[in-house]
Amino acid sequence: MTQPVFRFAPSPNGKLHLGHAFSALLNFRAAEALSGRLLLRMEDIDVVRCTPDYEAGIVEDLTWLGIGWEEPILRQSEHFDDYRAALGKLEELGLVYRAFLTRAEIKRYVAEFEAGSRTWPRDPDGAPLYPGDAAVLSETELAERRKGDAAYALRLDMKAALRELKKPLSWWEGPADCSKAKNASDWYLGREVVADPAAWGDVVLARKETPTSYHLSVVVDDARQGITDVIRGRDIFPATSVHRLLQVLLDLPELRYRHHELVLAEDGQKLSKSNFDTSLQSLRSASVSVQIIESRLLKNP
Repeated sequence: MTQPVFRFAPSPNGKLHLGHAFSALLNFRAAEALSGRLLLRMEDIDVVRCTPDYEAGIVEDLTWLGIGWEEPILRQSEHFDDYRAALGKLEELGLVYRAFLTRAEIKRYVAEFEAGSRTWPRDPDGAPLYPGDAAVLSETELAERRKGDAAYALRLDMKAALRELKKPLSWWEGPADCSKAKNASDWYLGREVVADPAAWGDVVLARKETPTSYHLSVVVDDARQGITDVIRGRDIFPATSVHRLLQVLLDLPELRYRHHELVLAEDGQKLSKSNFDTSLQSLRSASVSVQIIESRLLKNP
């Protein structure tokens, strides 16, 4: 078996919290246990919210946790041309279209639909599936947006994409915590999960002002960095269906996936940068030791 390659890929748009620490530590411990490599990637697609100061804070936090990685750090903002190339390949296959409805228009359409005691389909994250421009806009309105300067999203035509598949889609799902494995071979005991990308509808791959989305960039980046094993939060588990589909469409390697349980706040909600949950920086300032953090996360996540 080839040497496993892991990665930790935070977004430098805020301070790391305990949930990030848990994911980083699991990747680091797995790389150590399996004589693998650990890479660091900054998912800084949003060049406005992501800043050098936040990136420096992430590096400082990871260093404090005792986590090491191979240089150089990959930054998504330096690889926009790669995402455009991948998007171009999907466009050549006839799998991408411009979608002009705004979020407000989608929300209003779905609200009106559901006012009649009907339920509009939603993706695994709870967002309504895209209804299609023609469901909301007249031919005249749509023509004006196409020839004008209207904002748009580039969406994957899911039905067309699924027709490209030559066999059923699945992925390998294994244990997320190598500390629970009695030996190295236990780490590779997994199961096949049937993928269901259709549940996501026509996902966004890019926008007019942004050359990529998370779904597209993550599969391109993992392939570019030679990642073999992905350890990430359980909240991303459903999105793996989309990632496997894009890997097949773009002829990219299939990876091994492991999704860990989330570290929750006291109210049972997922930790969030936007909610100003306890950051590693504040814990360091309060003289909380790394040992205490590791004990809480790795023994009782």
